[in-house]
Amino acid sequence: MTSAIDPCSFSSFSKCVTKHLNIIFHVDFDSHVLKAKVALTVEVLVDHFTSLTLDTKDLKVSKVTANGQAAKFTLGPKHSFMGTPLEITLPFDLSRGQHVIVEVTYETAPNASALQWLTPEQTAGKKHPYLFSQCQATHCRSMVPCQDTPAMKHTYYAQVSVPKELVAVMSAVRDGEEPDPQDSSRAIYHFRQPVPMPSYLIAIVVGALESREIGPRSRVWSEKELVDKAAYEFSETETMLKTAEGLAGPYVWGQYDILVLPPSFPYGGMENPCLTYATPTLLAGDRSLSNVIAHEISHSWTGNLVTNKTWEHFWLNEGHTVYLERMIGRSMESEQFRQFKAMGGWKELQESVNTFGANNPLTNLVPNLNEVDLDEAFSSVPYEKGFALLYHLEELMGGPEVFMGFVKSYIQLFSYSSITTEEWKHYLFTYFKNKVDILNKVDWNAWMHTPGMPPVKPQYDTTMADACIALCKRWVKTKEGDLGNFSEGDVKTLSTHQLIEFLSLLLQQEPLPLSHVKRMQEVYQLNAFNNAEIRFRWLRLCVKSKWEDAVPMALKMATEQGRMKFTRPLFKEVYNFDKYREEAVRVFIAHRAAMHPVTANLVSKDLKVDNDKST
Repeated sequence: MTSAIDPCSFSSFSKCVTKHLNIIFHVDFDSHVLKAKVALTVEVLVDHFTSLTLDTKDLKVSKVTANGQAAKFTLGPKHSFMGTPLEITLPFDLSRGQHVIVEVTYETAPNASALQWLTPEQTAGKKHPYLFSQCQATHCRSMVPCQDTPAMKHTYYAQVSVPKELVAVMSAVRDGEEPDPQDSSRAIYHFRQPVPMPSYLIAIVVGALESREIGPRSRVWSEKELVDKAAYEFSETETMLKTAEGLAGPYVWGQYDILVLPPSFPYGGMENPCLTYATPTLLAGDRSLSNVIAHEISHSWTGNLVTNKTWEHFWLNEGHTVYLERMIGRSMESEQFRQFKAMGGWKELQESVNTFGANNPLTNLVPNLNEVDLDEAFSSVPYEKGFALLYHLEELMGGPEVFMGFVKSYIQLFSYSSITTEEWKHYLFTYFKNKVDILNKVDWNAWMHTPGMPPVKPQYDTTMADACIALCKRWVKTKEGDLGNFSEGDVKTLSTHQLIEFLSLLLQQEPLPLSHVKRMQEVYQLNAFNNAEIRFRWLRLCVKSKWEDAVPMALKMATEQGRMKFTRPLFKEVYNFDKYREEAVRVFIAHRAAMHPVTANLVSKDLKVDNDKST
């Protein structure tokens, strides 16, 4: 039995487990708080049980009861990023196997790290305010007092009171709405999530939302200004879901909706059950970025159904999800496409290792997270080092069909539970019991517990990358006098994915001379591209080459959307251009109040801006 401790949570899960949450939210846009009550159904695992600890962060707790009786509670000392333990003393003793309903009445803080409150000006419609939550990894505790650890899985019900001109959606099945009996200007929305899931997947969005049907079990939600564009962009959702079911087994969550968030959402997507979040930077009009949706769909099995027990084992969520996402790509496109995406992933891993440092223990596949702020540790390592290990094992065990058999069997065995790397590895050896001699030759310590790049670099098929590599080499080797040899025909035959790859390869080289990037703009017209992945890499390339015209465009992209994958490197690139360092800081400080709290916190560290400086 693995130790029942999560270094990122105050709640011990060896003494009791939460089975169900019943949440009541009153969303107050004037004071930017949720006035709330949560009833936790807790199962006791030990005899003489008299107290429990919940995770909270910046919550104002006013009352706690246990089975309806008043219970004593104290809030412990505040930790810099983990929040505050809520210690509850029960007015009675309980024995192993008994249940208790613990009800906490509280309010969230206006600066709760899970929530972003947007003014009408920050939305597409400009008329109504907007609220969205993002709980992964450890921010749920700023919204709901709970055992905020992925080791714990529970069902939940919720009722949410909002101004009646707005709509609420959650990571659950919609269960009707009614006028708020307490206030005729408000409406109450009901939700139920019958599949047990960890706290980090609880999600709420409130805004002037509309939806369109995009499949038999899918709708897309967004503000009305974007909803038709989103419906077009995500029209392949059902095909992807069916492909994923063919690979991984039945989809158990009922509904699969996609919600397109406002631009400040810090991630590409978030796999909240029944309601995948997607960044609006995906709406490029060319349906080329569907791998984000393939990734979030895959999480319905790896992550949401089989979950990492603690965040040290995050690679179990993300490595398997990237593996499944690329298997979907293989089914819908080709094996060469999967190989091409795997090569791109290796480059992203190299960039993360370079950023963190090759000896940084946070680049271990299974890191030690004691006293580590998970937002600062976030990188592509669990995704791409995890994928590289699974791909390496696939090659050793007999190819994609054979290894996908293992992944499907692993999902079936560990569904509805939370597991560790050891449990995964033990099952790998059990499933491939006839190939244990090969598995024993894998350098597990180097893969799992050693920083830097993996011990083995897979040999990927370069068919789709060859054109990108050749064009990159031409630009690197060409002398200034020969720049006339380039023409728009160079990129005419490249797909969107290949153009992204070409720019990624150039970013790994020494900066190009300024004359080269100016010529590249002349012949390829890259400034005209709206695709966020292309634009992001192109602007980084220009700023690296010290093209001053690109600086305002880079800062504009860094602030008009807030996806950290784009915003942080763009700010860093301008900051590293000495002449514009102060400009980068000035633009950040001017925009900080409108940024998501996690993004603002991390960019302020990147730019060495004092967090307490007034905005």
